[in-house]
Amino acid sequence: MDKFQTDPHNMGNDDLVTTRLETLVNFFREKGVNWARKNSLWPMPFATACCGIELMATGASRYDVARFGAEVMRFSPRQSDLLICAGRVAIKMMPVLQRIYLQMAEPKWVISMGACASTGGVFDTYAVVQGVDQFLPVDVYVPGCPPRPETLIEGIMAIQRLVEKEGIRPSAEREKGMRHVVQPTYQLTMPTAAE
Repeated sequence: MDKFQTDPHNMGNDDLVTTRLETLVNFFREKGVNWARKNSLWPMPFATACCGIELMATGASRYDVARFGAEVMRFSPRQSDLLICAGRVAIKMMPVLQRIYLQMAEPKWVISMGACASTGGVFDTYAVVQGVDQFLPVDVYVPGCPPRPETLIEGIMAIQRLVEKEGIRPSAEREKGMRHVVQPTYQLTMPTAAE
């Protein structure tokens, strides 16, 4: 019989080291895995129209999304864990987008980039989906028409904060997604007539 089952309050020096080691291992297991996953997001771009151009600009040298560990744009859903849906989605494209989402590895996250992906934008027609959140669990909404690359980077950083805080939770547990909206981090000022 184990000593802890017979006399749990009688501990020696070896037991204290074991307890500290177990705590340390659990800390690295939780925090280390979250840190590694947060800094190695592999986006799957689903880009149509003008938001796709801004998505390409985000990966270019001026904005360099590689600083945030998301430079490996994968065009295979089985190698991706972050779906960036940029631009309008037609109803005929929605089954393809759903299949791509289902083929992605767990855990997976979704960014809805732009007004068209989030709400249908100016395309209030029967042929355009009025928000991909009707069919996919969206974690972060990136507003704009089209959103600037800085806003998309802020959206990727919001996903990183979610991964760090929430840990690795499958998308089934998040149900309809986290539904965070990216807020601008800068204030635009207009020059006055006196200046």
